[in-house]
Amino acid sequence: MADIPVGTSGRSAAQVARAAALKAGEILMDRLHKVKEVSFKGRGNIVTDVDMEVEREIFAILGAEFPEAALLGEESARVRADEGLVWIVDPLDGTRNYASGIPIFSTVVGLALDGEVLVGVNYDPARKDMFAAEKGAGAFLNGERIHVSDTDAIEDGILGMDMSYNNEGAANGLDVVREIWPDMQTVRIIGSAAMGISYAAAGLTDLYFHHQLEPWDQVAGLLLVEEAGGVITDRTGKRAGLYSDGLVASNVGLHTEFMRRTDGMAWRRPTHELV
Repeated sequence: MADIPVGTSGRSAAQVARAAALKAGEILMDRLHKVKEVSFKGRGNIVTDVDMEVEREIFAILGAEFPEAALLGEESARVRADEGLVWIVDPLDGTRNYASGIPIFSTVVGLALDGEVLVGVNYDPARKDMFAAEKGAGAFLNGERIHVSDTDAIEDGILGMDMSYNNEGAANGLDVVREIWPDMQTVRIIGSAAMGISYAAAGLTDLYFHHQLEPWDQVAGLLLVEEAGGVITDRTGKRAGLYSDGLVASNVGLHTEFMRRTDGMAWRRPTHELV
């Protein structure tokens, strides 16, 4: 197991991450059906005053326990996610859902050392579902060990995806569904990439793919999938990291079939070729 630092209180990094996510969940649920201040970062990409409040609360908890670690959040000033010891936070993944009152969203808290994720949690406060993993120690949902799906054929599978803020990338993702359909059971687009990856890690869906994500979207999912016995790669098939160009998460066999079925498609091209 990796040598994971301990907080100033003596709590483990995983315990602190879970505590921070639970505190975030309390705030998110309290504000869910109340008036929020909403601003736009781009088409379909919004931020609320609740995002900001939750991020500040999480940073206060993490900073007090791990003063030596850098803090990177979706709504904060940037540091590199892959340099040194860094807490990486998405205070509210699924903000569009949250602002609309749709109860599908979560808080992501992850700890990485030089780009390798050591601890990752993704907490869904509406269902009180805590997905958590430590490097080398397995992946869990509410304390019960999870494993990726053992479905071995796409035609028997539930595929998950989400729309990208890259318009062409999103359209190409829909083309993947059109290409494979009807050789699958169904597809799910839930509006939270963090939840989508977590569902794949827990075997609730059989495969998840996305055109491109940020470190805070995928930090927990990277660890959850691998610790749940799965494989998670970028769109070229290389092991996914915090700055990967897209991702595909599943079991080994289904991942292999998906990559074969999508070989040569526009969705597989590097992002820089789409702009």
